[in-house]
Amino acid sequence: MDRLCKIRDLQRAVMRFEADFEAHYGISLNEGMTLCTLSGRERMCPGELGEALGLTPSNMSKVLRTVESKGLAVREMCCRDRRQIFYSLTPQGRELLASIHSSEVEMPELLETWLRTQSEA
Repeated sequence: MDRLCKIRDLQRAVMRFEADFEAHYGISLNEGMTLCTLSGRERMCPGELGEALGLTPSNMSKVLRTVESKGLAVREMCCRDRRQIFYSLTPQGRELLASIHSSEVEMPELLETWLRTQSEA
């Protein structure tokens, strides 16, 4: 049960960070992680993104709709197979991503400690 309580506390810390992150940058944590993931590749399909972020297809679809409607990512159809869709960052998405500095958002102590232990491992 101790592990369960620790996971609960970690989840609460992430939720507090997400609320501050969203207030500061105008995007959710999932949207930010989507932009970050897209920045490492020229383009990605929704399935690859969902797998990389650990999101269900339904949740990934909602996040992609949102970043697309905000002008941060663009959807393209594959020229060979019109059923295949790819997403890539827009210049606006790259600009926003470059402006994100997690140090500007309050990091709950528990989350800070966890992140520090992960970078040392």
